[in-house]
Amino acid sequence: MIPAKKRRISHRTLFFMREYGPHAHIASNIIRESLYVLLPAAILSSLGGLGLEAVRTKFLTILPLVILLPALNDMVGDFGTVISSKFTIALYRGYIKEAWWRSQFVCELARAMFIVALIAAVYIGALSTGVAYLQGSAIDTELLFHVLEVALIAATVLTGLIFGVAIIGGLAVYRRREDPNNFLIPLTIAIADFGSLIVMSVLVVLLF
Repeated sequence: MIPAKKRRISHRTLFFMREYGPHAHIASNIIRESLYVLLPAAILSSLGGLGLEAVRTKFLTILPLVILLPALNDMVGDFGTVISSKFTIALYRGYIKEAWWRSQFVCELARAMFIVALIAAVYIGALSTGVAYLQGSAIDTELLFHVLEVALIAATVLTGLIFGVAIIGGLAVYRRREDPNNFLIPLTIAIADFGSLIVMSVLVVLLF
């Protein structure tokens, strides 16, 4: 009988087998690990409405912003999922070293996300203004400029915030030998909900 060969198994392989191997309880692992962040995330999302409540009267009179808010919220939430997933994969594959801010992967991911965020902000800002015009809202050049300004500033601030949370939180969770996706995705979506409402409220006060 030929003796079995000994193979060196990496920590990443052991992690994968524990989380998603043939005898792992994948659904229960995800639910158990996500519960730690789901309740704080739900509370955080709910608090975002308090900021908007303070400027509700002014906000509701600006139809393009009413149309813009859910689109911006959804866009930033999707960015949180993409950033969290890609950063987690990079961690598993060993692309992220101690000085993560020097990582080529992180720099390229940040560049790509900010470019997409700015392009998408212009698109949804212009589209929201166009829809508002078709609904009979009075639109002029100044209002269009302010709506685009709100979209660009909000997209930049929120993308940067979520990017920072995904990286710092992802590293912290990964060092505990847990799957960052189970924590980061609900957390970044909650921050997108909370942050978009707060940033929008501040910009309404400053620009309108």
